[in-house]
Amino acid sequence: MIKYNLICAQDHEFEGWFRDGAGYDAQSAAGEVLCPRCGNATVRKAPMAPNVVSSKRAAAVAAAEPPAPEMVELRNALLTLRQQIESNATDVGERFPEEARRMHYGETEEKPIYGKASPDEREALQEEGIDVVPIPWVRADN
Repeated sequence: MIKYNLICAQDHEFEGWFRDGAGYDAQSAAGEVLCPRCGNATVRKAPMAPNVVSSKRAAAVAAAEPPAPEMVELRNALLTLRQQIESNATDVGERFPEEARRMHYGETEEKPIYGKASPDEREALQEEGIDVVPIPWVRADN
């Protein structure tokens, strides 16, 4: 596991834990790394000092406590939310802004959908009066 200090486009700082550097890169490229404060998907790594692990420190890290119960509970709640969304809504992927507009303007039948939208696209939808909510998309395998 690797921990990154992250900063969103609104300058909110937070931490993110990933399986490895490639895991962060893949999730970031897919827009899956969201600011927990504002939901912004424009996130970058903040400068940080390397964490050098000595043999003593390695033993301490190996015996480290598991995640706090409230963090496990939050992660489980987000996984449950994801399962509910996937079971009850249609994934329209990158077409989300277009499909949301079509429903909003009565061009197609309203139905629950989810997909991807950039921060600018979400803002434009909200300015048009279309309710959208960014949700942290927790992966079951991470």
